[in-house]
Amino acid sequence: MSSHVSIAPRQGLNARQAETVDRLLRAGQAVLEEVGPEELTIRTVAARAGVSPATAYTYLASKNHLFAEIYLRHVIDNPGPVVDGGPTQRLSAVVRHLAETLLATAHLAAAANTALLASDPEVDRLRLAIGNEFWRRFSGALGEATDPDVMDAVMFAFSGALLQAGMGLLDTDNTLVRLDRVVEIATRGLA
Repeated sequence: MSSHVSIAPRQGLNARQAETVDRLLRAGQAVLEEVGPEELTIRTVAARAGVSPATAYTYLASKNHLFAEIYLRHVIDNPGPVVDGGPTQRLSAVVRHLAETLLATAHLAAAANTALLASDPEVDRLRLAIGNEFWRRFSGALGEATDPDVMDAVMFAFSGALLQAGMGLLDTDNTLVRLDRVVEIATRGLA
């Protein structure tokens, strides 16, 4: 079992509810990897988790909500490397780690693209949490060299690269090469 539960559709989950949510997210990840985002249903995830569909819908407003929760959990469960060196080396390592982690499975990347573009209120909350986590990691890598323009450029390029990779337009290697170049250009002149 995961040591944390990232989902918070209802504030103040008790231990039993948190365990149910954890089972739903683990089942959702497994079903997603088996059948892909198009074929996945909340009913199938509920069955895999050993709960009723009604229970699943108590915690998950939609399939997109499930995908966004899985994506956020994936980000949080992969904290990344601690890298010495200058801002360019640190930021490059963090960007590469996040991209490699998030693109490790084509189904997760495709599901996240679909989910994060949805207008579901629960997805809105998670989209902000995911973006905040990316910002936190990137600014942490830059340290005192954090510049708002550099952060905007890297965030924009990173989200665009993940979108293109999730749509199947770029493979992981090409995505990483392009992101390395963006970091190199964006951090020129930083101490």
